[in-house]
Amino acid sequence: MRARSTALATVLAFLMAVTASAAIVYSTNGSGTGFVTPTTGLTLNQSSGTASATLTFTPNISGSSGVPSSIDLGDFRLVCPGCSTQGDGTASSIFGSFTFDLQISDTTDGATGTFHGTSTGGTIWSDVSNISLTWSPLQLGPGTSNAETGDFGTTFFTKQLNTYIVAPNSGTPAVDTTLQGYVDSTPEPATFSLIGGALLGLAFLRRKKLSRS
Repeated sequence: MRARSTALATVLAFLMAVTASAAIVYSTNGSGTGFVTPTTGLTLNQSSGTASATLTFTPNISGSSGVPSSIDLGDFRLVCPGCSTQGDGTASSIFGSFTFDLQISDTTDGATGTFHGTSTGGTIWSDVSNISLTWSPLQLGPGTSNAETGDFGTTFFTKQLNTYIVAPNSGTPAVDTTLQGYVDSTPEPATFSLIGGALLGLAFLRRKKLSRS
């Protein structure tokens, strides 16, 4: 009896491991990724200020990850070679309000969806950045939830509410803000049935063992 119970427990553990070991391939290099207001592609220039500055996005051309997992969606790069420190106050740059669309291409499932980021802009110095983005929606998938094309299947991508752009003299590597996300999947109905059957089998064996004792 103990051997059967152990075997079923092993099967259950295997099934649950299978649901967590799937791989997903994705990209943020789609045509829908870029600054929207104004329309400038993947680079945004400052709107005013005494120093020239740019905010550039480097997409993740092709990322592959198991699920669940934290993932890299790309990098914002803030550059202002002529900016002084805030304490010095002689040269700064100002970015006006803007919007940014981050398009997720789920290559594995064949779906696309977009996280929309909005920013009120802000003033930057070499050691200070007041720029951040607020994202919506915070989740794409599963199925056609927030999908623009295709179907995410059981896969979902999540994004934190805010991204804070680091100062030009900060970041790892320097001047970079890594855009983080999270990918996971929900078990398919067939997998739920298999797990449920294993659980019922364990419960039956336990009940039978108790009745004999």
